Amino acid sequence: MTAVDAQGLVLVLGASAGTALAVMLVTFAIGRAKGLHRIVDIAWGVAFAAVAAVSWALSSGYGDGARRTAVALATVVWGLRLALHIARRGRGHGEDPRYARMLARARGNPTLYALRTVYLLQGALVWLVSLPVQVAVLLPDPLDGVAILGLVLWACGVFFEATGDHQLARFKADPANKGRIMDQGLWSWTRHPNYFGDFLVWWGLYLTACATWQTAALTLVSPIVMSGLLIFGSGKRLLENHMAQRPGYAEYRERTSGFFPRPPRRPATTPRAARR
Repeated sequence: MTAVDAQGLVLVLGASAGTALAVMLVTFAIGRAKGLHRIVDIAWGVAFAAVAAVSWALSSGYGDGARRTAVALATVVWGLRLALHIARRGRGHGEDPRYARMLARARGNPTLYALRTVYLLQGALVWLVSLPVQVAVLLPDPLDGVAILGLVLWACGVFFEATGDHQLARFKADPANKGRIMDQGLWSWTRHPNYFGDFLVWWGLYLTACATWQTAALTLVSPIVMSGLLIFGSGKRLLENHMAQRPGYAEYRERTSGFFPRPPRRPATTPRAARR
């Protein structure tokens, strides 16, 4: 296995940081003008796609053509699909309650607070989480079995995420389901098929960068951070706190896995009273 070129790595890491920052600053300007900071959720996927595209362009002459194209294209597909989904879902809605609560607690200038804690923080996370992409495009070796396994995991993740999002959107579009908890399709196997899909996507992309032990160690922080965000951070935990008081949600939690898919549990039955 050939090591990543140090000069190319510095170039890609620096350009990726600048790209993530630029996307978030432009988004901040738009969000401030509209008074709507929820658009940063759209920029999340766009920033990953932009970082992948810049990394691919700058890795020419350093990385293997098939590997760099496959990894960059996979990231762009994932990022743009997510951005379009969030844009469609949020059309016509006001501010996200998460950001409204966050800004209500702000000390000092709420605009600067939003810039620091929403936009710049997410830009830094985009750069950190996308490390496997930035490294994989520089690997000079062709795709191997580990990288192909990573792309298979990526495909499974996109399937889970896109299918879960589609099933939920179709469920919500039916007026008969108003006030009900979605517990059908993939949502009967896990309470968060979309977050589980993200989990698979980023562990899969991590594997594409594991051509050497050095690149595997350098990029391991990426899937660990993403997993932490999805399970303990702004993903599963916050959503479940928001849903906790919904009628029927406690029963749904009892029978459905919290993250990793498994068949739903059968509801507990109350034994009949013994005859006297």
